[in-house]
Amino acid sequence: MEQFAIEKWLYLYLDAVRAAFGERIWFIGLQGSWGRGEATSASDIDMVLILDSVDYTDLKKYSEILDDLPYRNKACGFVSGYAELQNWDKSDLFQFCNDTISVYGSLEKLLESINREDIIRAVKMGVCNIYHGCVHNTVHEKRVDILSGLYKSAAFTLRGIAYLEKGIFAKKQKDLLPLLGPKEQKIVQQGAVLRQEKHVSNDLFHSSAALLMQWASHWISKKV
Repeated sequence: MEQFAIEKWLYLYLDAVRAAFGERIWFIGLQGSWGRGEATSASDIDMVLILDSVDYTDLKKYSEILDDLPYRNKACGFVSGYAELQNWDKSDLFQFCNDTISVYGSLEKLLESINREDIIRAVKMGVCNIYHGCVHNTVHEKRVDILSGLYKSAAFTLRGIAYLEKGIFAKKQKDLLPLLGPKEQKIVQQGAVLRQEKHVSNDLFHSSAALLMQWASHWISKKV
């Protein structure tokens, strides 16, 4: 089987999307592990497509474009009209804009509209969701994959914390760790332990869940 090459796939993607939507395209970007340079052979291709406006027929057309491309099972991502994105919740836009690599166009105007209070709200929403997830999973689901997913979510929230404290948005995890304090570094490190363990013991599950829950609780109450 031919080895996947993101550059070749992007060329085919851009050619097909431009042919279909032309001057209606406002922005095209790449998110996720491919955008951060951390992709593996199993990674999805998280594409962002922003048009002047989007109706349901546009979504159907876009889906058909992806259906005709190779590695359709890898393709995912975000589609929106420009007006919707302009009026999107700014706390959500903080992560979206900073974690998106531009392929065509720019998100700078959206980034300029985001202030410190928006970033604080993004962090608070992140830790509240993580806290709730830890509680629910510990009591009801008791699943390692859910806990691992919560640690992954925490890594995104930690990028917001690092930005608030140091003014730097670290796309790559290796760049994030030096920007964090000891408690936040421990969250990154414990998440890595969970991902690396082939078999997570009951003790490791509960100690990891307790650590994450306590950290989230601290940030829920913290004055920023």
